[in-house]
Amino acid sequence: MLENLKKQVCEANKKLVEHKLVLFTWGNASAIDREKNLIAIKPSGIKYENLTPDNIVVLDLEGNIVEGNLKPSSDTWTHIEIYKQFPEANAIIHTHSENTTAFAQANMPIECLGTTHADHFNGNIPIIPKIPQSAIENNYERNTGIAICNHFKQKGINPKEIEACLVFGHGPFVWGKDLDSAIYNSVVLENIATMNMKTIALNNQIRSLPQDLLRKHFFRKHGANKYYGQNDNNS
Repeated sequence: MLENLKKQVCEANKKLVEHKLVLFTWGNASAIDREKNLIAIKPSGIKYENLTPDNIVVLDLEGNIVEGNLKPSSDTWTHIEIYKQFPEANAIIHTHSENTTAFAQANMPIECLGTTHADHFNGNIPIIPKIPQSAIENNYERNTGIAICNHFKQKGINPKEIEACLVFGHGPFVWGKDLDSAIYNSVVLENIATMNMKTIALNNQIRSLPQDLLRKHFFRKHGANKYYGQNDNNS
């Protein structure tokens, strides 16, 4: 099972390059085996073209390395906290994709301006506020994950309906029920960010999509009463 998980995570990381979501060694993909409570994640600072299943790192939920001789991603503890607190998340993608990261650096949420956004996310993509200096200096990555989960809880955001967030000054963290879903959500998020930037440039007075239209588009593709498509897929 671990060999299969490592292979899937290795392939997912390489797909981030194919989708032009990462450059050089930036970003990481991980997945969790919920039965074993083990996480497979990209090693820190390794070029994507050099990745193999053998150098994917496997850890438990306490951050202990179970398999692997390399250091795991520096963002590992952020992934761990999301896995601990969002049981619906089975895969996580973190990138520095250009336009999505621009919103994070501008300290702006990605507002739902149209039905393309509403088809995939039930509301704005939230910006996670800057964490306190003490949280930056001690266990920064873990505190970032805690801040993400706390923000969703405090704002009443359903992590099954909005499977993404922006960390202030950093970039996006995106999750899904599996690696394919998490990658899909990451690609969609970058596309939406690009469209939003162009939309705001054309009309800086634009407002969020009305809630009735947003909810109609989201729930026709998601939930028990969805009617879009033929089967349970993303097409």
